[in-house]
Parts: sequence; C-alpha cells; structure tokens
Amino acid sequence: MLEILKHHWPWYTSGIVIAFIMMLLLYFGKSFGFSANLRSICSMAGAGRKVKLFDFDWKAQIWNLVFLVGAVIGGYLSSTVLKSDEPMQLSSATVSDLAKLGINFDGSLNPAGLFGLQSFSDPKVILLLLCGGLMVGFGSRYAGGCTSGHAISGLSNLQLPSLIAVIGFFIGGLIMTHLLFPLIF
Repeated sequence: MLEILKHHWPWYTSGIVIAFIMMLLLYFGKSFGFSANLRSICSMAGAGRKVKLFDFDWKAQIWNLVFLVGAVIGGYLSSTVLKSDEPMQLSSATVSDLAKLGINFDGSLNPAGLFGLQSFSDPKVILLLLCGGLMVGFGSRYAGGCTSGHAISGLSNLQLPSLIAVIGFFIGGLIMTHLLFPLIF
C-alpha cells in the first residue's frame, strides 16, 4: 500500500476526490473554505471581545479546523513518509522559463532556490513573503473567501459572487505571472 501511495497519481484523481468531498459537504449543509479557519482561530483567541467580525460561535466551525489540521498532517506525511524518489515532471517550456528567471528547477515541488532555508537570508525574499501574505490575507477577507472556498464551494453552489471572484483570481494570477514576477526576479 505504501508503494502505491509513493508514486505519482494521475492529475484527475484530485478532481474525483474534491467532487466526492464537495458532495459530502453539500449533503451535510457545509461549505468549504480554508480562510474561514483564520476567523475561527482569532475567535478562539478572544478577538471577538474587541472586533465584531470575530464575535461568533467558532465551535460550529470545529469540523473545518479538524480539516485544516488534517491537511497539515497530510502535507507533512506526504513530504516525509510518502516522499517519492522520482523527480517531479515539468514541461521543458516551464523549466526554460524558470531558468530565464534565474530559478534552477531541481526536480522537487518547491525549488530550493525559492523555498530553501538559504533563501531566508535574503531580505528581498522575506519582504516578498510578508507582502504576499498580507495581500493574500487581505484579499481573501475582502473577497469574502479564499480561492478554494470560491472556486470549489462557491462555483459548485452556482454563486455569481464566487464566479466574479474566481475570474479576478485568474486575472491577478496572469498579471503576477506575466508582468510582476519577471520584474521581481
């Protein structure tokens, strides 16, 4: 069983699993979204005494917090216990584009040139991570949810605001990839 889990699975496997989980969530009257966990954690820490947004019954969202903990544990297990010896396969065009930006693709999911511990000695990387984190946090709050919540739950519930948000995410991604990313690197 462990050997089956260590090999790369077809891309469509995740779609099937996501669809199954969405059907379960819809059946139980829940909606998926990771950014809601930040609100729950702030409420647990007592932020509801000072900020009205965090004044709600976070215990009703305990299932989402358990999902978050499971995702963290699953990520840890997949990067340690289930780590594959096979290098990740990227298209030659992507590898070439990364090389033009000075990023060496080493076959791992997160290239060491961007995500290795040595990159944290560069103030530029720390600034990018801080600014990116603030933008993602503000954006998910301003949009009323994160990419997973809008793209998975919102679209499957046929919500027009989620469609608008997803279109905005794609436009922002294209601007970042084709305009800002080359300027930064």
